[in-house]
Amino acid sequence: MHARLKRWLLPPLLGALAATGFQPLMLWPATLIGLALLIGLIEAAPRARDAALAGWLFGVGHFALGNCWIATAFTYQAQMPPALGWVAVLLLALYLAVWPALSATVAHGLHRRAGVALVPAFAACWIVAEIARGWAFTGFPWNPLAAVALGPFDRPGLARVAAWCGTYALSGLIVLLAGAWHWSWRARPVPALIAVLVPIALLILPLRGDPRDSALTYTLVQPDFAQDQINDPRQYESQFQTLAKLSPRLPENGSGPRVVLWPEGALPDYLRPGYDQWWYDQTTYAGDPALARARLGHVIGPGSLLMTGTTDLAVTGRQVTGAWNVITLIDSAGAIRGGYAKAHLVPYGEYLPLRDWLAPLGLSRLVSGELDFNAGPGPRTLGFAPPEAGGWGRAGFQICYEIVFSGQVADRAHRPDYIFNPSNDGWFGAFGPPQHLAQARLRAIEEGLPVLRSTTTGISAVIDAGGAVRASLGMGKVGRRDGRVPLALPPTLFARFGTMLSLGWAIAVLVAGLVASRRRAR
Repeated sequence: MHARLKRWLLPPLLGALAATGFQPLMLWPATLIGLALLIGLIEAAPRARDAALAGWLFGVGHFALGNCWIATAFTYQAQMPPALGWVAVLLLALYLAVWPALSATVAHGLHRRAGVALVPAFAACWIVAEIARGWAFTGFPWNPLAAVALGPFDRPGLARVAAWCGTYALSGLIVLLAGAWHWSWRARPVPALIAVLVPIALLILPLRGDPRDSALTYTLVQPDFAQDQINDPRQYESQFQTLAKLSPRLPENGSGPRVVLWPEGALPDYLRPGYDQWWYDQTTYAGDPALARARLGHVIGPGSLLMTGTTDLAVTGRQVTGAWNVITLIDSAGAIRGGYAKAHLVPYGEYLPLRDWLAPLGLSRLVSGELDFNAGPGPRTLGFAPPEAGGWGRAGFQICYEIVFSGQVADRAHRPDYIFNPSNDGWFGAFGPPQHLAQARLRAIEEGLPVLRSTTTGISAVIDAGGAVRASLGMGKVGRRDGRVPLALPPTLFARFGTMLSLGWAIAVLVAGLVASRRRAR
C-alpha cells in the first residue's frame, strides 16, 4: 500500500508543490524541491514506463494548480455550466502533463542506455518539451519554469539571463538547479554550495535594463471594467466616459508626442468604414464611425496617438463572416494611423475548434457572440517618426495571450522601440493576471524591449527592457500612469537567434552531460 501511494500520489503532489513557485505565490524554493524529488523518482524508476508515469502525474498536479485560473473564465458566460471550468482545468492538465512525461521518459532512456548524466539529460529534454508545448496544436506555453526565476517588480533576478539563452533554456537552468539540490542531499559539497548560493540570485541580483527613458511620453489607462458588464450595451457610454476622463494630457507631459494606451476590449465602437449600417447602429457612437473617431481624437488632444483594443469585421458583400481582435491607432484628428490584428487566438475563447462537431453538443466560446475571430498575420512594427521629430517611434504590438509566446512577439526584420500589449485579464481570476505579467517581463528581457501593458482590471504595467516594472496599477484599481517610455536595449542574443538559441543550449547541456558521464566512468 505504501508503495502504491508513493507511486500514484507523490508525483502529483510534487507537481503542485513546484507550481507554487509561480506568481502570485512566488515560493521558488518549493519549485526546486518538487523538481529535485521528481528527479529522484526518475532515477529510481526501474523501467521507462515508470519514469513516464511519474513525469505525467507530476505534470497533472503541476498544470492543474498553475492553470486553476481558467476555471474563473467559465463564470462569465451563460452558455455552459460554470462547474465545467474545473473539468476544463483537469482536461488541460491531463494533456499538458504529456510533456513532462516525455521529458522523463527520454531522460531515463538517455541515462540508462546512452550513459548521459540524468540531470543534464532531463534539463535538455525539458527545454525541448517546452518549445514543443509552445507550438503543438497552436501552442500553450503558459507558465514556463523560467517564470519562477523572476524577482520582485524592481529586480528581474536570475531571469535576466534569458537575454542570452531564452525563456525555454532558462527553464532548463531551473531544472539543473533542482538537480543540484538533488545531488546536495547526498552530501556532495560542491552541488550543495551551488544549491544554496545560486538560487539566492533569484531575489537579489540587481541585473536591470537601461535606466534611461526615451522622449516619448505615455498615458497608461486602466478603467477596471467588471467582466460581467464589459459587453453590456447599457454600459458602453459610461465606460467610454471613464476612459475619456483618464486620458487627457497632464501639464507635466508637455506638448510633445504622447501615446495613450487603452486595454483590449475597452472600446465597442466599429471604427472602420465600409460595414452595413446595422452594425454601426448597434454600438458605434451616433451610428457613424467618423463621429466615433472624431470623438476619440478630441479626447486625446494634439500630439497624441490613441492605441486601443477594438474589433474589426470580416465582410463579404453585406455578409459578415468573422471578426478580428485588433489594436486600432487613432490620432487627434480622428484619422486611423494603422492597426494590428491578433495572430495567436485563444481556443474556446476567440474561436471554437471543430465547431461543426462541438456546437451540437452544447459547447460554445467563452466570449459572447457567434462569430469566430480570424487570425492576423503575426508580429508587425508600425514605424512613425522618432519622438525627437514629433513622431511616436516604432511600435510593436501583441494582444493579451500572445505575449506568452517566446520568440514570436517582435518583427525581427523591423525591430520596434517598444511593444504595446493590451489585455483583458478580467477572465483570469486571482492567479492569472500576475502570471500573465510575469511572462510579459520575460518577453521584455528576451527581446531587450520595453513592454507596456494596459489591462481592463489589472495588472497594468510599464516594463523596461531589462524586465523591471517601472510603473503599475494593481488588480481592481481605476487609474492611469504617466511617464516616458523606457529605452530599448541593443538587440539581445535571443533577439538575433530566437528559439533556435534555446534549442542550441539544450544540445549543449545534453553533450555536457554525456561528456561528464564518460569522464566519471573512466
